[in-house]
Amino acid sequence: MTASVVVRRLAALSGAGAVAAGAYGAHGFKNSDPDDYQRVLFETANKYHFYHSLALLGAAHCGKPAVAGTILIAGMGMFCGSLYHQALTGDPGLRKIAPIGGVAMIVGWLAMIL
Repeated sequence: MTASVVVRRLAALSGAGAVAAGAYGAHGFKNSDPDDYQRVLFETANKYHFYHSLALLGAAHCGKPAVAGTILIAGMGMFCGSLYHQALTGDPGLRKIAPIGGVAMIVGWLAMIL
């Protein structure tokens, strides 16, 4: 199986996960205050999860799909994962890795140049 096929399949799984998380967020937070910080964190994580799931589709067609895909997935895990974690648990323990994940997502976009 080629790297582009693997990355394309991971993009599909990530997109499906983003839809499921968005549905959970829409229903799980429906009785909360719209300005609630945990809700804002969840919506931010979900938005970036969607954007970067689409970016993975592009990464599957770049010159180095394994490099770009790996960096994007790592960035999504660190950035979106830490925000999802804090939004769902209230525990800010992983928030320090969010900026690292953000940088990784930027690098992942740039890796698609290769």
